[in-house]
Amino acid sequence: MNRRQLLQLSGAGFGSLALQHLLAADAVTAPSTPAAANPLAARAAQFAPNAKAVIFLFMYGGPSHVDLFDPKPELDRRHGQPIPVFRPEDAFMGRKTQNVAMRSPYQFAKHGRAGIDIAETFPLLARHADELCVIRSLHAESNNHGPALFQMNSGFIQAGRPCMGSWVTYGLGSESENLPAFVVLLDHQGAPVNGALNWSNGFMPAAYQGVPFRATGEPIAYLTPPKNVSATQQRARLDLLQQWNREYAAARPAESQLAARIAAYELAFRMQMSAPECTDISGEPESVRKLYGLDRPVTQHFGRNCLLARRLVERGVRFVQVYSGGNEGPKAWDAHDDLKKNHDLHCAETDAPIAALLADLKATGLLDTTLVVWGGEFGRSPVAENGKGRDHHPKGFTMWLAGGGIKGGMIHGATDEFGYHAVDKQVSVPDLHATILHQLGLNHEQLTYRHAGRDFRLTDVSGTVQRDWLA
Repeated sequence: MNRRQLLQLSGAGFGSLALQHLLAADAVTAPSTPAAANPLAARAAQFAPNAKAVIFLFMYGGPSHVDLFDPKPELDRRHGQPIPVFRPEDAFMGRKTQNVAMRSPYQFAKHGRAGIDIAETFPLLARHADELCVIRSLHAESNNHGPALFQMNSGFIQAGRPCMGSWVTYGLGSESENLPAFVVLLDHQGAPVNGALNWSNGFMPAAYQGVPFRATGEPIAYLTPPKNVSATQQRARLDLLQQWNREYAAARPAESQLAARIAAYELAFRMQMSAPECTDISGEPESVRKLYGLDRPVTQHFGRNCLLARRLVERGVRFVQVYSGGNEGPKAWDAHDDLKKNHDLHCAETDAPIAALLADLKATGLLDTTLVVWGGEFGRSPVAENGKGRDHHPKGFTMWLAGGGIKGGMIHGATDEFGYHAVDKQVSVPDLHATILHQLGLNHEQLTYRHAGRDFRLTDVSGTVQRDWLA
């Protein structure tokens, strides 16, 4: 047996997924990186931060802004009639989407001191209106799920760039010695299109990629060692590997990555205890479990992930992405066929858990230092698809932020009278990313990574911090 085979054998208990992340967790990176010896070591922000962690509630598929947070009376008046701003080339489902205005099936009411419009589908979230900064004027570049997901996650519509969680981890490191810095919690019905590319480290070292946690069973596949390997045996294996690796590294000082890999084995060993403890919610009070909706089938899956997100950030995880919507079609917020049926389901799945997360973070004081982001890759069209559905729509849509130094109880920007174009205080995806990084104490223009002869950044060559949102 050669050395590589032995390394692979000793790591088999950690599994391919965990090992890929954890073996790189302390890998030596290029001299341009901020921490050559340990890329996950906690680092000071570039300036005083307002937030220490991000929870991104990603409504995959495209939640409809005109049916949830941006009511349009003109659609009521023109229901069944054409609207003047519609362009056939904007439709993703060209043969099915026609220039026929479609009124919302939902009633809206104003909530909080600012009178934020929230649809009847979010009655519990509406109680937290004073915490929300509702951005009605977002726009993106693609009306196709794949490229739009890439842009919302990485700032670019093509694969290959590091996602936002990777940039945050690269800039700040991790506050946890026993958990990944960047965790992804998927919908119980599957991952969105693009799969793991949505939480990819791109051209950065693998230390910065997101680590998906399972909703049930072992949090990370194959993290638990084989039953016939005791803790003592595993400890002895690691000690022997360390001895061999140190001898090898001492003879070849230029190959400094090996020393960091030794530490990565130790991190994986520690995770075998910390990850199961973090995901074991049985010790949470019954009142908390009920608050998140774990006692009801419709909310139990997303509710568990929201509760787990809180547990992760309080243990030092830097970036948590929680997906609602699995695979594609009706399982996601992709309401092509029947808007009301689709959004009735997904709003019911997420309303109580999101409200619980905000209330729980506020009660524990974590909302002050945790930035919560809600939204999808785009919105939905104000015209009808097949009579009662809505098509993809990136030209104007809504997201909201809360906590982490964001000004609550406010509305930013507007779409036109039909909800078609963002027309007032327009916000691009790079603007959104720049503002999120700013709240974490990172200057989006200075947070760069050198690759292929140039300095890359999350916001590429644009992006403006939206200071109107800041408390």
